[in-house]
Amino acid sequence: MCATRFIDLSTPIMNDSHEPRPPEITYLDHKEFGARSAKGWGIPLEELHDGVGGAAESLTVSTHSATHMDAPWHYGPTVAGEPSRKIDQVPLEWCFGDGVVLDLRHKNTGDWITVEDIETCLKKIDYEVKAGDIVLLWTGTDEKRDDPNYSELHPGMSIEATEYLLDRGVRVIAIDAFGFDRPFSFQVPEFKAGKRESLMPCHHILGRQREYFQIEQITNIGAIPRPHGFKMVCFPVNIKDASGAWVRPVAMVEE
Repeated sequence: MCATRFIDLSTPIMNDSHEPRPPEITYLDHKEFGARSAKGWGIPLEELHDGVGGAAESLTVSTHSATHMDAPWHYGPTVAGEPSRKIDQVPLEWCFGDGVVLDLRHKNTGDWITVEDIETCLKKIDYEVKAGDIVLLWTGTDEKRDDPNYSELHPGMSIEATEYLLDRGVRVIAIDAFGFDRPFSFQVPEFKAGKRESLMPCHHILGRQREYFQIEQITNIGAIPRPHGFKMVCFPVNIKDASGAWVRPVAMVEE
């Protein structure tokens, strides 16, 4: 009889992360939050059960912090001339499907991930991408989250490599790095030098031409025991009219 193993691929929302938009979490313990609750109810704290209440947290956080999904609205107001979908409009059936891991750990900081890279990865694992697959780009950058320069340490997808996957029916692509495009330290100087296609190519160029969803800052891909033959689930939090939302992607492996 088979058992299903669930592998968490999410990075936590946490204080002191090395992101350009780090979350801020205020923790209220049982006594502090209990005192606030008791005051609101008009009850002395010491009369609550065991003299304490519950616990709670308050967060100030971008929808593009930690492990999150970008909606087309994040890339621009339209896709191929049609209004861009927001995160609460993502088709949920796109967020559950067969997973496939592409091992790109040989790529260096600032490298382009090319069509040839994708084809080589697929050949190594003897797999053909199909419609509905959820593709995981394994760059190894998640292992550098403790580096203060974490957001500048990854390779990035080229338009051509992304289109290669979209042409085969892929709708959701995830990467274990801060960004899907190359780091800004590579993009911006090239843009200023006249290469306009270097600035946010998969976000602001391709993302306004073709509809797809990116997941950034996943982790733990190495815990998945095989490159395909497993299920992926990655439902985003339902935030009204938002350009993105936090997601807890999980690989489901039958053993």
